[in-house]
Amino acid sequence: MGRIVMLKGKQSWEFSNKPVILSTGTVGGPFEANGLLANDFDLLHTDLWLEQDSYEKAHKLLLEEASQQALQKVNLKKDEIQFFLAGDLINQMTPTNFAAEKLAIPYFGVFGACSTSMEGLALSSFLVNYGGAHYCLTGASSHNAAVEKQFRYPTEYGGQKPPTAQWTVTGAGVAVVANKGVGPKVTSATIGKVINMGLTDPFNMGGAMAPAAVDTIKAHLHDLNREPSYYDLIVTGDLGEIGRTVSLDLLKQQGVKIEDNQYQDCGLMIYRDDQPVLSGASGAGCSATVVYGHLLNRMKKGEIKRMLVVATGALLSPLSFQQSETIPCIAHAVSIEYEEGQQ
Repeated sequence: MGRIVMLKGKQSWEFSNKPVILSTGTVGGPFEANGLLANDFDLLHTDLWLEQDSYEKAHKLLLEEASQQALQKVNLKKDEIQFFLAGDLINQMTPTNFAAEKLAIPYFGVFGACSTSMEGLALSSFLVNYGGAHYCLTGASSHNAAVEKQFRYPTEYGGQKPPTAQWTVTGAGVAVVANKGVGPKVTSATIGKVINMGLTDPFNMGGAMAPAAVDTIKAHLHDLNREPSYYDLIVTGDLGEIGRTVSLDLLKQQGVKIEDNQYQDCGLMIYRDDQPVLSGASGAGCSATVVYGHLLNRMKKGEIKRMLVVATGALLSPLSFQQSETIPCIAHAVSIEYEEGQQ
């Protein structure tokens, strides 16, 4: 069987052999256990510490457990996986690095902030499609208390947040990507460009990331010569209420006709309306858990056949914020398709 990856347009790949998402694993924390999608998690914890002595160690455990869940579902041993591609938001991706040590799988550390989930899926699919691997394990994770401590203020500080702020998901989502098997298939991917519109407010990530999401959606449709109607669902990673509204307005201004009910956001799906999340959810674990849990479950039920996932990331750091830099952003898109019983 040929292993050809076809470059489409300037920044997209079309996967001729359609790598399969063979299995997934999703793990969440106590806040997620009270959310709308609790039933779509494989494992939920009752406290933020996960019986560890630091939030960062708890963060590491989330990714380890999600990986174990994904492997167990298809009776794969970690020695059968060629590559592990994953990342998080903490400095130098420390939780993921330590999880990779525990998993002992050849490791690509991937940083795209909250776009990491689809960056990892795109690269894993490239490797599998091109014959560089039979199996890849890919995912992303975040921990509310660890991330808040690094980028804003420790939760214990009790700082007041503006309405534009979002709630970082405590969770991890992981997928096994394979060159054969039954499951949703990855058919194409569009790699985003860094877009910086000059915003500096770390409490308005949705507004900062919206232009990057729009740029990648437009590039994907152009490169693949598709109309938005090709997809049953176009879902962004974690723009929240503010970012989703901005991106819809920008898409309409630029002539991209996406129906309001066709375009959703993971950050607006995971929690209930009465949970105090302000503009919605965020974090590298947001799109990872929603896509690898809830949305793929919907696909397998036949509710969605074609889905474009556009994970968005704000590429700021504590250093760049302290030096009053603006926020560079990026979005990566992956097309996932599923027909019941497909091989």
